[in-house]
Amino acid sequence: MRRIINKAKGGHPVPPGSKWPHALSTAAASFISIGLLAWLSEQGWHPLVLGSFGSSCVLLFGYPDSPFSQPRHIVLGHTLSTLMGLAVLMTVGAHWWSMALAVALSIMVMMKLGTMHPPAGSNPLIVMMLKPGWVFALTPTLVGAVLLVVLGVLLINLQPDKHYPRYW
Repeated sequence: MRRIINKAKGGHPVPPGSKWPHALSTAAASFISIGLLAWLSEQGWHPLVLGSFGSSCVLLFGYPDSPFSQPRHIVLGHTLSTLMGLAVLMTVGAHWWSMALAVALSIMVMMKLGTMHPPAGSNPLIVMMLKPGWVFALTPTLVGAVLLVVLGVLLINLQPDKHYPRYW
């Protein structure tokens, strides 16, 4: 137990916060992206917003060089996690243990396929709470994730010192 406590103490310095230009550009790109998805949803398009997309904006616009921020991770991570949640929901229903199972399966599949996107780990919980049909994997999940990536390509590459994506 003492070893666990010693490890939990940390020991490394706290990293510095972001500089104002980076924080402001991240906030602006996130505002534009989520705002556009929400506005399109309100205009009668299919739903395009998931709660987990807010966390995707943190990675996409705040840390665009991270492997977790690359297009395949965002699109496939969200879609596969939603599909895992739907498969568990449709097979055994929504229970405390099926929520845990769906999240665990999503993490396992994303890791195995090299498409880990941490925000997508919440998609099975969203599925279990909403109890949607299979179309939920298409919209808002797949279409919304693709639109986020397209907006990422446009908004990040408008900045002269940024380059996105690193790989597809």
